[in-house]
Amino acid sequence: MNRIVFAKILLLTICFMATLDVYAHVGEGAVGGFISGFLHPVFGPDHVIAMVAVGLWGAFLGMPAMWMLPVVFPMVMAFGGILGILGIPVPAVEIGIATSAIVLGAVVAFAVKPPVWVAAIIVGIFAIFHGHAHGMELPSAANPLAYSIGFVLSTGLLHLAGIAFGLLVRWPAGRIAVRVGGMIISLLGVFFLTRAL
Repeated sequence: MNRIVFAKILLLTICFMATLDVYAHVGEGAVGGFISGFLHPVFGPDHVIAMVAVGLWGAFLGMPAMWMLPVVFPMVMAFGGILGILGIPVPAVEIGIATSAIVLGAVVAFAVKPPVWVAAIIVGIFAIFHGHAHGMELPSAANPLAYSIGFVLSTGLLHLAGIAFGLLVRWPAGRIAVRVGGMIISLLGVFFLTRAL
């Protein structure tokens, strides 16, 4: 499947899911839990920019980071979600989420290329904050397992959107666009940080 077709399918999927906003926090059982979990990251702009930044950084770093970072993030995020569901406190969650956007955007903007294992640790640390926030905001009527599957799947799609944009690094103008995108994400993170403080 070429990139243009993939991008169109991804865009149509996101648009379709956006029409389900009225169902974001209603419904019981597995279906209500899944939809609520799937839509939660999409309608949190601080989550969206950080999750897109993970895919963007992975694409910028190239293989194997392009697939490793978007796998590490949801796996560790699910662990953070369990901590939130169980009510185990994680300090400064909102600050951690905003900082994730600042740092992940900045590493793209400044073309930081650490070893893949270092990038995975950075992404994993930030994933705990995002997962904990999702777990704490779990609607009481939702099925926790279905909700978790929904927010992990949604996160994966946001990572794919970042990867799709990040593939522009193959061309000189695209490389500039990706770095500017990283700077925008970082600046938005600063905005969210000022709101969290």
